[in-house]
Amino acid sequence: MSRSLGAIVDALGGELVGDAGLSIRRLAPLASALPDELSFVAQARYASQIQTTAAGALIVPAALKEAAGLRGACIVADDPYLYFARLTQWWRAVHEPAEEPRVDPSASIHPSAHIGDRASIGPFAVVGAGVRVGADARIGPHCVLGREASVGEGTLLYARVSVGDRCVVGRRCILHPGVVIGADGFGFAPHQGEWVKIEQLGAVRIGDDVEIGANTCIDRGALDDTVIGNGVKLDNLIQIGHNVRIGDHTAMAGCVGVAGTATIGAHCSVGGGAIVLGHLTLADRVNISAATVVTRSIHQPGLYTGMFPIDDNAAWEKNAASLKQLGRLRERLRALEQRIDNDLPKS
Repeated sequence: MSRSLGAIVDALGGELVGDAGLSIRRLAPLASALPDELSFVAQARYASQIQTTAAGALIVPAALKEAAGLRGACIVADDPYLYFARLTQWWRAVHEPAEEPRVDPSASIHPSAHIGDRASIGPFAVVGAGVRVGADARIGPHCVLGREASVGEGTLLYARVSVGDRCVVGRRCILHPGVVIGADGFGFAPHQGEWVKIEQLGAVRIGDDVEIGANTCIDRGALDDTVIGNGVKLDNLIQIGHNVRIGDHTAMAGCVGVAGTATIGAHCSVGGGAIVLGHLTLADRVNISAATVVTRSIHQPGLYTGMFPIDDNAAWEKNAASLKQLGRLRERLRALEQRIDNDLPKS
């Protein structure tokens, strides 16, 4: 299952230095790579690792061409990390060719559903009335597509994905196992100590080239739709509330929570475990650090952090106690400033 270094360059480009016939058996991390494996060094600051790795060949930037060439074969690329990403895609396509499209006889498909050319429907999948499945789409085992849902061309739904009634998933998307699109949003009206359900009448619209990690849930809108833009990347175990709007090419790490009606711009990033409160707006190109709680709208691009640093428990308790006194200390400081101003001689 190996491929020559020359075949890789022929497929993906880059400048080849050394033996084009070198056989590459596997792609591997720099620290553990073996002589028949290929790895990469993304930046010049990691140059010292070139001499310590046992990898048979490396992908390197132009600044490291000489150093890498002295130890053996290499591929020189403008952006080694991007090159490696595209290499992983090519490697999978070569070594794990897609199965022939088929509709499993155990799948339940409503007569009014439209299944595109070369689409696959896995075992025990349920495809509801009026559903549209695009050409070359793959619907995994035990998936459920609700009434009038739509799945675009070339989209892959792994096992146990649910796409609710009238929800739309775009083209070339990847939804990992357990994803739920179009669950009811969390909407209830208080009445005499009880909660009265607000029916969620909107849907979810997901753009093209979106990837959604395992067990992530995107709620349908209450009236308007929840909207996920093109190229958005969501990690595992993320909760997106009703009527949230996420701009194109924004990425969120695991366990992020976005409360209802928040609007997040394009090209943003949200670190793992961060929370965005409801009805807030984040401008384009806002980056939120992990574990941050966003409590106000952010109108300027940049990096924002709002987490309390970890410490040993005794020190943390002292700091927390001090924080609770800040309001009182501020008032005392203002009173002292006012007294000093009053005591100053008037000119």
